[in-house]
Amino acid sequence: MNFDAIVIGGGPAGATAAAVLAEKGRRVVLLEREKFPRYHIGESLMPYCYFPLERLGLADAMKSSHFPKKYSVQFVNTSGKVSQPFYFFQHLQHDASTTWQVVRSEFDAMILDKARANGAEIREETTARELIWENGAVAGVRTENAGEFRAPITIDATGRDALAVTRNGWKVRDPYLNKIAIWTYYRGAARDEGLDEGATTVAYLPERGWFWYIPLPDNIISVGIVAEKEYLYRDTRDPAEIFEREIGANPWIQEHLAPGQQFGRYWVTGEYSYRSQHCAADGLILAGDAFAFLDPVFSSGVFLALRSGELAGEAADRALAAGDFTAAQFAPYGEQLRTGLEAMRKLVYAFYDKEFSFRDFLMANPALKGDLTDCLIGNLFRDFDPLFGALKDFATLPAPLAHGTPLLAAQLTER
Repeated sequence: MNFDAIVIGGGPAGATAAAVLAEKGRRVVLLEREKFPRYHIGESLMPYCYFPLERLGLADAMKSSHFPKKYSVQFVNTSGKVSQPFYFFQHLQHDASTTWQVVRSEFDAMILDKARANGAEIREETTARELIWENGAVAGVRTENAGEFRAPITIDATGRDALAVTRNGWKVRDPYLNKIAIWTYYRGAARDEGLDEGATTVAYLPERGWFWYIPLPDNIISVGIVAEKEYLYRDTRDPAEIFEREIGANPWIQEHLAPGQQFGRYWVTGEYSYRSQHCAADGLILAGDAFAFLDPVFSSGVFLALRSGELAGEAADRALAAGDFTAAQFAPYGEQLRTGLEAMRKLVYAFYDKEFSFRDFLMANPALKGDLTDCLIGNLFRDFDPLFGALKDFATLPAPLAHGTPLLAAQLTER
């Protein structure tokens, strides 16, 4: 079966890329191994998610949805003291200053349905087994249960399964961001009042660990712990026992969860920060978590998925218009994506630095509050040299990663 483009993966990155390509009149097929709706973590949106959602024509649907509105983020120290909430509208005078806490099964299905409505052919319960390489270029996808699909360009948006990265050994982990996440759900737990009812709360634990506390529809709270493996597994590896132990380490979390009832399983994932050595190859573009994942602390995952899906769809369309599917064609895509990733990565490193305090930094550099806020809300694709030039005096920041560029033909080894 021949198409203009193949997209592997129906999450936010893949569905956005497919929607963009189909809107431009391209014949695109999206291969998704599961049947939607399906469960996924990553429920808190950044304000700048608004812009790709607006591009998709979904902003009004989000405004009328039952997803709790998120106006702010607040931080809670280890003694249970809550910071002044950080209200997005104090910095951003735009509809984007109101974002949402989403049920990913519903949110992701909404974007996939948009791709379908735009004309993309959606093949659910279709598992991609391997990329088809011919003469050093990706020429299509071989599936487990539906034969072969061929196209001059393939977008890998397979999430953390990262088909191309895994098959080609391109994954490079971030050794400093070697964290474990454990999460579950509560029904009937406490919510703050007024504008803070839908706030994301980051509640600190010792050793720079932290809880997320995310209000969802139907009186449900998503709550999780992120910390170093050595800290969480110090006396048991049972996730329920670890969770109960850590609840007692932060009074705010303990008080807010007290009226609620935990339900369902405890989920665990670990060592999740990585980036691919390459963002593209001849006939191939990587998008979303299939290219890189940082850390959940600033809720950047869904935004980077949406934006990279949008950028990948546009890059694929340009390649189709030019008839040029070589990796070099996708260098601007990779450079833009890496710029945003590096900005967020530096901020994540600062957050985990035991000596760092956002409050102390802003007291010393009040003129940089706008730059810091832009980074926190997702305005990542801009010059942050003044911000990080000052920030390096307050925290240890990482050097930019050299990898993540396209795999040029001269770099190919024999397959």
